[in-house]
Amino acid sequence: MTKTNRLQPWHTVVRLKEELRTGELALAEFAADLHEVAQAQGRRPVYEDPAKFFALTYPTHALRELVKDVAARLAGRSDKAVRQLELTYGGGKTHTLITLHHLFRDPRALPDLPAVQEFREHVGMDLPAAFPVTLCFDKIDAERGVEGVRGPDGETRTLRHPWSVLAFQLAGADGLRAIHADGLDAERETPPAEPLLAALLEVPRRRGLATLVLADEVLMYAREKAGLDPVWRGRIVDFFQYLTQAVGKVDTAAMVASILATDPHKQRGELGSRLTSDLSDVFRRQREEGVQPVQKEDVPVVLRRRFFEPDDIRSLDGFRSHVIGIVRDLAKLEETTARNRSAAEERFIASFPFHPDLTDAFYSRWTQLEGFQRTRGILRTLATALREAERWDTAPLIGPSALLAAPDKPGISEAVRELAGVATSGTVEGSHTDWSTLLEAELEKARQIQHESPALRPGREAEQAVVTVFLHSQPTGRKAYTPELIRMAGSTAPDGIELEKGLRRWREISWFLDDEDADLDAGSATPALPKSWRLGNRPNLRQMHDEACQQRVSQEKVDERLREEIRGARTLTDGAKAVGATIHLLPGSPREVGDDGSFRYVVMDAGAASESGKPSSAAKRVLDETTGPDRPRVHRNAVVLAVPSRDGLEAAHAAVRALLGWEDVAGQLEAHQVDPFQAERLRRRLREARERVPEIVRQAYAVVVTVNEQNEVQAFKLPAGAGPLFPAIKNDERARIKETAVDAEALLPDGPYDLWHDDDARRVTDLVGAFARYPRLPKLLHPKVLLDTVLQGVERGLFVARLVRPDGSARTWWREAVGPEARQDPLLEVVLPDRCELGALSGALLGPGVLPELWSDGQVTISALREYFAGGRTVRVSREGYEETQVIPECNEQAVHEAVRGAVEQGVVWLTNGPASVWKEQIPYGVLDDDAVLHPRPDPIAAQELAANALPGAWRDGTTNGVTLARALSQSRRRTLPWGLVREGIKAGVESRWIEVADGSVAVHCRYDEAGQLRLKRPETIVDPATPPPVPSVTGVVLEGSQIQDLAELIPKLLEASAGNDLRFRVGATLNQDADGHVSESVRAALDALLATVSAELKIE
Repeated sequence: MTKTNRLQPWHTVVRLKEELRTGELALAEFAADLHEVAQAQGRRPVYEDPAKFFALTYPTHALRELVKDVAARLAGRSDKAVRQLELTYGGGKTHTLITLHHLFRDPRALPDLPAVQEFREHVGMDLPAAFPVTLCFDKIDAERGVEGVRGPDGETRTLRHPWSVLAFQLAGADGLRAIHADGLDAERETPPAEPLLAALLEVPRRRGLATLVLADEVLMYAREKAGLDPVWRGRIVDFFQYLTQAVGKVDTAAMVASILATDPHKQRGELGSRLTSDLSDVFRRQREEGVQPVQKEDVPVVLRRRFFEPDDIRSLDGFRSHVIGIVRDLAKLEETTARNRSAAEERFIASFPFHPDLTDAFYSRWTQLEGFQRTRGILRTLATALREAERWDTAPLIGPSALLAAPDKPGISEAVRELAGVATSGTVEGSHTDWSTLLEAELEKARQIQHESPALRPGREAEQAVVTVFLHSQPTGRKAYTPELIRMAGSTAPDGIELEKGLRRWREISWFLDDEDADLDAGSATPALPKSWRLGNRPNLRQMHDEACQQRVSQEKVDERLREEIRGARTLTDGAKAVGATIHLLPGSPREVGDDGSFRYVVMDAGAASESGKPSSAAKRVLDETTGPDRPRVHRNAVVLAVPSRDGLEAAHAAVRALLGWEDVAGQLEAHQVDPFQAERLRRRLREARERVPEIVRQAYAVVVTVNEQNEVQAFKLPAGAGPLFPAIKNDERARIKETAVDAEALLPDGPYDLWHDDDARRVTDLVGAFARYPRLPKLLHPKVLLDTVLQGVERGLFVARLVRPDGSARTWWREAVGPEARQDPLLEVVLPDRCELGALSGALLGPGVLPELWSDGQVTISALREYFAGGRTVRVSREGYEETQVIPECNEQAVHEAVRGAVEQGVVWLTNGPASVWKEQIPYGVLDDDAVLHPRPDPIAAQELAANALPGAWRDGTTNGVTLARALSQSRRRTLPWGLVREGIKAGVESRWIEVADGSVAVHCRYDEAGQLRLKRPETIVDPATPPPVPSVTGVVLEGSQIQDLAELIPKLLEASAGNDLRFRVGATLNQDADGHVSESVRAALDALLATVSAELKIE
């Protein structure tokens, strides 16, 4: 939310001078010229006219002290004869020399101005009148000299040497004669000695005047002159040696000199360095301490006086309420200001309307740049800026916002362009920085941030931050600390959170912000601001990355890498294969996607990108075609396509390009020495980019293309998600994918998936393929599941399976498992029970409780059984919570009898017919007729029932036979027992050693007609076994499949822990019955086959 700035803009609190606003005050006016003042030609009245000059002059403490000392010397009351100004270009030295010139040339004619009064009061006496002699060395040409040197009588001449200029100004032609060896009115080539110069300095005393020598730009002339001929180096040094000594000898003479050159290049090199050293040694012998007329604390006052109307700046107390509001707003943003609000208020009042950090940056940092002009540089820069900023700047004080271009103008302002030129020329050799271009790029990024964050637009805080860091980045290697940055960029009272967000955003997108101390913990949700900020010529990682992305990462590389990333993105395919889908990853054409009815999950490439409701032509082709347009796809309902959305694809391209860009940067830096912090940041960037690409790729694949129930190609967009893609598609009801098994009842004519079309029979393959072919049906992940469903329907009695043999006969299955070979036969068909006659009936079905309503009386006659399978019979079958009606198919008499024989022989049922009793043996001829009765299997005979004490009449002398035992048992149970039951009892008795088979007897497994020859006897002796073997420690528990896997992983540790004991595992597998009490034989056979690979003895119980 944009915060309204309640404080007035600075230009409504103080008014710029009219000449500055209108442009009448040229920037050149800030460059003082002592020679022009001495000539008094009226070229620049602002310096030549004392009234105008002192109206703009601020008597700083250092300047007032210098005036006091010079006045005392000129009055003959001080021995401080020589003073040196220790400032370079723009530091106020020429302004100081002009001040001295005006004050002492004619003190009585000085204007009555506050500045003059301050000087008079500080001196504490009447200002002595002096004759000013100006040695403006920047005007003396090394070969031709200087024109217009004026003598006391007004005569002017052109002179070549500085001592000639001095002599002529003091005494005219007489002065030249006084120093010439032959007394001629001509120049001499060597400097005059101290006595000659001292005599000249005494000349003004004759007119009641002291002598004031003002020297400016000494080194500039000295270097040029010595460069022509080395002999001049010594002559110039000697001249100043003689002159300073002479000034010291004349008690009313004073000399104030500025040695250092305006152009710092004049001080460079061996010659410049030697001259500087030699001249400094000369002045050091004579002068007092050096003078800096303008100190840091004087700068705001100088600026106020130069720029603003005097009435507006007369009292600083008038600004107090305004400043309190500024500090109050800054205290909300910056902790140091909040802790020291009182000191901050005084600091801001002393500097108002200028931001104190702005003037400090100029004075403390920029004055170290060779091209910056110290006080004059600050004046020029701010004059240029304020003239424009007054029209639009809304800041409450003059800060970095005043240095910006107008809001509706791109690029940089003239003031910043001038500063950029100074900074560019002042960069260290070998590390050139084009600051103008750099700042234009960074300010454009700042405007982008302000566009993203409307709260920063009114105050343009992001742009202010760029200018602030630029100012603090000078000279090369300097930096701005975060509190300084916030104080300067935050003076427009922005929202603190928005300001920090904007600064962090600039850190992210800047090309030239030094990332030396970027927070290595930037991966956190809200990383802290860095401690310092610096702009420099070395591109940061972000710029290198952007250049790599724009110039070296081609679209072809992006496309190729994206395909690799898609192939490696497990989230696109995870979970598909496990549920039975066939995966096609980036197929080159529709022909690569099979059309055999199995479920196909296709991950398309970028060319198939689609939007919701707008499937692409590439995606449609896969659903419509196989090898070409003339070969349409048959099983359209078995294909689901995952394609990228167009916006998601664009994001994926951007993420891949970013990754390739970071890899390119890493390659560039591989051969260079990189500081550890930058290396760690690069590793983090690479890691983040690599982690981001799979996430973006997954998010890009947000569109599903498949056919709907109307057989139309549809495209729909998935909800946003980060998990595996296929489960999201599978769980979306619009995809119509069915993972669970289809209930066999749903396949009946009246079910939801009626596939019969008024036919009595359908091939199993047709039923299975229908779900892949017809879009009105759900998509099945497992075609085999439907096959199993159909065959389970056969086992449940809902269908009859039929396989027609080549001779026209047929094999049928009903309520039993279809054999493995038949399951694979494409001719296998299913028939509705009421439309089919069974060719065979499984004897297992005749057992009690298997067929509904068959054993309602506890027994079944053969006649009732035939009637049951006579056709057209319906029965009620209980299911979970409901009942269903099933039709019992017709079965002929022969098949029924065969089923009975099989059931009796297998022990499923017990058959009786009169005296005949048969179980687990063949039914004798003639016994199986309509009167025969089927009973449940008889109760087993325990071994104890065969013992002599249980059947004493069957044993004689400890022996017996099978027939005798059978009769005795039948009498005991009062019912004729089948021989098969007795035989099972005998077998159990022999195995348990209750009885033994006598010698010469037939085998226990004999027929009834051989039972008399089965001789049995009681055991003769009972042998006590030897010491029983140790009973092993046994444990047993029922385990799930996952627990078996856990146990397998623990076997090595268990063997190790058994410490040499014979550790064995007793394993068994149990298959529980289904809801109908059945166990599928086909399932049992498949499981046994798998278990046999472990042990042939391991089978399903």
